[in-house]
Amino acid sequence: MTTATLDAFLGSYAESGETLRGAVSLVVRQLSLTAVKIRNTINQGALGKAFASSQGGKNADGDAQKDLDIFADDMFLEAMRQAPVALYGSEELAHPALLDPGAPLALAIDPLDGSSNIDTNVSIGTIFSILPVVGQPDSEPGASFFQKGDRQLAAGFFIYGPQLALVLTLGSGTHVFVFSARLGTFVQAYASVAVPDRAHEFAINAANYRHWDEAVQLYVDDCLKGSEGPRERDFNMRWIASLVAETYRILMRSGVFLYPGDKRKGYGDGRIRLIYEANPIAFIIEQAGGAATDTVGRILDLTPKTMHQRVPFIFGSAREVARIGRYHSEPSNIGERAPLFSNRGLFRV
Repeated sequence: MTTATLDAFLGSYAESGETLRGAVSLVVRQLSLTAVKIRNTINQGALGKAFASSQGGKNADGDAQKDLDIFADDMFLEAMRQAPVALYGSEELAHPALLDPGAPLALAIDPLDGSSNIDTNVSIGTIFSILPVVGQPDSEPGASFFQKGDRQLAAGFFIYGPQLALVLTLGSGTHVFVFSARLGTFVQAYASVAVPDRAHEFAINAANYRHWDEAVQLYVDDCLKGSEGPRERDFNMRWIASLVAETYRILMRSGVFLYPGDKRKGYGDGRIRLIYEANPIAFIIEQAGGAATDTVGRILDLTPKTMHQRVPFIFGSAREVARIGRYHSEPSNIGERAPLFSNRGLFRV
């Protein structure tokens, strides 16, 4: 295990002298300082003023807000006023906030991912994406966020769990840092994490089975048949309803996550937000050797059209993600169960 601190890691990254690298480093430092404060508030639980039940309000995308959602958003927004950030785009805000028109970076953030789990003491987190500013921030603020995901300069998430951890990519591998209370800083725990191609776990909300399209149903059916079925091995099924927790587990021990679109009203494009969640997670996963798609196409090739656009989201072990894509793109090969089961050439790992 390395003992490199986050500050040392960021310092090395910025040594090239490139202006944007230095700016990105400053943003990540501010985010990390704020995440520690957020974690301290979360640790107070129901005893803290910011840890209340839902306010009864909704965020810009129609989801119920809790007091801690608002608290976290306010904290990160104020922190970014001290960083080289021109635009602050948040899942909690209808439109980007203009901070410093002359700054070179735009930040997209989900201040508190998984907040529906707050009351049940399940891991929650913060997801962020750092993009270069394009156009005029004051007159066309959306332009900086309507870039393909492969334009991201950095992405990461903090997970407020048994450990406070930061998963970070600066475009060259995915690295995991854990906060050391003794040192008062983040320390690198895993360098260049690699997601194995072969998966033995899948995460999906099985309660929605009846709403899925046939491709998703057949994929899950084949996994559930275990070693006696076409996959010829047993799978574990997981569902935490916390994207950061699901991602962290996949980074640590492989697997695949599915949140497809389904037939329910408002769920045709799934529920994962492209700018605030799918793009940064996809960047992190790809930099760890995994893959991320909208069931068929690469997430990082998509161009967002709106600030709160939703997208079907599949990510994890690359070979498993590719297999799920074939269930969608080659339906003629999965329509008849007997040929699929007896001739495993198309889907076999």
